[in-house]
Amino acid sequence: MDEIYMRRAIELAKKGEGWCHPNPLVGAVIVKNKKIIAEGYHARYGDLHAERNALKNAAEPVDGGTLYCTLEPCCHTGKQPPCTEAIIKAGIKKVYVGSSDPNPLVAGKGIRMLKEAGIEVVEGFLKDECDLLNDIFFHYIRKNEPYVIMKYAMTADGKIATESGRSKWITGEKARNEVQKLRHRCMGIMVGIGTVLADDPMLNCRLEGGCSPVRIIVDSKLRIPKESQIVKTAAEYRTIVAAASENEEKSYFLKNRGIEVWQLSGSDGRVDLSRLMKRLGEEKIDSVLIEGGAILNSSALSTGIVDEVDVFIAPKVFGGRGRSPVEGNGADDPSEAYRFEFIEERSVGEDILIRYRAVGGK
Repeated sequence: MDEIYMRRAIELAKKGEGWCHPNPLVGAVIVKNKKIIAEGYHARYGDLHAERNALKNAAEPVDGGTLYCTLEPCCHTGKQPPCTEAIIKAGIKKVYVGSSDPNPLVAGKGIRMLKEAGIEVVEGFLKDECDLLNDIFFHYIRKNEPYVIMKYAMTADGKIATESGRSKWITGEKARNEVQKLRHRCMGIMVGIGTVLADDPMLNCRLEGGCSPVRIIVDSKLRIPKESQIVKTAAEYRTIVAAASENEEKSYFLKNRGIEVWQLSGSDGRVDLSRLMKRLGEEKIDSVLIEGGAILNSSALSTGIVDEVDVFIAPKVFGGRGRSPVEGNGADDPSEAYRFEFIEERSVGEDILIRYRAVGGK
C-alpha cells in the first residue's frame, strides 16, 4: 500500500507542471488508519507547498498519521513558511520521502529536523520515480542555468523535412499534442532565426488552459521580420531576441514592440549560447525547449548546453536527400558522437517518443 500512496503523491505533483517555476513539483498524501484523509500539491509558484496544502485539506485530524511526500520537506522560510514546522505541529508520526532536496537551504536539514522531533522518516522511497518529476528543478538549483530539452520529430529514416523543405506533418495529432504539453512544461522555448523565417511560428502553448513559455529567438544579425507573428504578438507573450551584431534602428523597433533584445556576441560573431543560458538563469528561467532548427541543434550540442533529447519517430520514410535533425560539421568518427543515456520510450498515437539524458547530467 505504501507504493500506492506515494504514486498517488507523484500523480498529484504532476498537476503543478507549468505553473511552479522555478520551484519543484511536489505532491503529498496523508494516510491514517489505512485511509487517505488528505492530499495536496504545489499548484503555483508562491502558493502553499504540497505538505501544507495537504494539512489544510485534511478531512479529519492528522495526528498519528503518515505523510507520503515526493520531495524532502523544506525547513526554511521563502514565499511560504517551512513545511517541517507544520508537519511536526500537526502530530504526523511517520514520513515517507521520495527525493532528497539539493537546495543548500534544505539538503538533508528537513529530514534531520523531522527525526529530531521524534518522527520516523523513510528516505528514498520510490526515489527514481520521484526524481523524474524534477529533472528541471534539480539542474537549475545546482547550476543556476536552465535545463535544456532539444526536441525534434523525424521519419524512420532520420529526416525532419523533405529535400524541398516540407515538414507538415511528419508526426500524427497525438504527438503534436504531446509537444504542446512540453511547451506547457518548459518555462522557455527557443528557436533559431531560420525557423522564424521559414515557418513564421507563434511558439505559444495551444493547450486549453496551458501556460505559454517565454519565447527566445537566436538571431545573430537581427533579421527577424517586423511583420512576423513573433513581433506582432510580443505584447501577449514575453519575447527575447538574442543577437550578436548591433543594429540600433532594428533594436529600437523591437524594444518598442515589447521585445527584449540581448546582445550576447561570441568570438565567432554569433550568439554565445553559453552566455545566453547564464543570462536566462539569472532571469529565473529554469527550463528551455529547443524546437529548431537543425543549425541551432548543432550549435546547442557543440556548446554543451543540451541536457535532454526528446525524439518523436514517425512510421514514415522520406528517402532522398531530406534534411537531418542536426546539421553542421558533425562527428568525423563514431567515437566523437555526443553521448546520451536512455530515459524512456513510449507510444504516442502512431508515433514513438524516445527520451535521452546527456551522459553525466542529472
